[in-house]
Amino acid sequence: MIKALNTAATGMVAQQTNIDVIANNMANVNTTGFKKSRAEFQDLIYQTIRSPGATLNDGSQLPTGIQIGQGTRTVSTEFIHTQGSFEQTGNQLDMAIEGNGFFQVVRPSGQINYTRAGNFKVDANGRLTSVDGFGIEPAINIPPDAASISIASDGTISVTQAGQTTSQQVGQVQIATFPNTAGLRAMGRGLFIPSDASGTALVTTPGQDGAGTLAQGFLEGSNVQVVNEMIDLISSQRAYEVNQRVVQAADDMLRKTAER
Repeated sequence: MIKALNTAATGMVAQQTNIDVIANNMANVNTTGFKKSRAEFQDLIYQTIRSPGATLNDGSQLPTGIQIGQGTRTVSTEFIHTQGSFEQTGNQLDMAIEGNGFFQVVRPSGQINYTRAGNFKVDANGRLTSVDGFGIEPAINIPPDAASISIASDGTISVTQAGQTTSQQVGQVQIATFPNTAGLRAMGRGLFIPSDASGTALVTTPGQDGAGTLAQGFLEGSNVQVVNEMIDLISSQRAYEVNQRVVQAADDMLRKTAER
């Protein structure tokens, strides 16, 4: 069998994965705090027919060899944790992180997850929660008669209750940073959990230890650039088509060989 059939097939599979990644990026172009991914590829092992530098029978040395590649494969889909654009909402409970870091939320199981989505709500018990009802960590409670809520850049939350003129502090938002954010494991819903590759979370006050600061009344949008994704989509589609033509050419060669 002609090697080009299998080699081109690996290229088609790789480009299909690339298109799947681009499709997910495009689908989440308006998702709060979404971080796009990119597919990364690696060439496969080579069949060495002649090694570079090999010595021939007459004593001469080959300056180059004969090595035939076997195709490509997807080695990773890396999340790109660049800052998304900010949208001003005016909502007192909306927060955006300017710089590095993640908000911490606690699932019902007690597991802490990390997110860049700062569209927080207050539940029936006054707890500050994510849109899925996961409480923020450390826990913060908003009094039911709070007339106004103020969130400082260092995460300090103060409220002014009805009938009062002075504010009182009810808690402070802490954010987490990681040595390798690309190593975080995505859980869906805009949530991440640590892995051995990401390292352990460093929980700190916003604005300290390299962590970003908070902006009240803003939300961080997706960092997906539609134009760039469209360019990548066209490029991937063309690469798929080229590999498809290689398969067709190899098939024609096999057919003509069989006719002889």
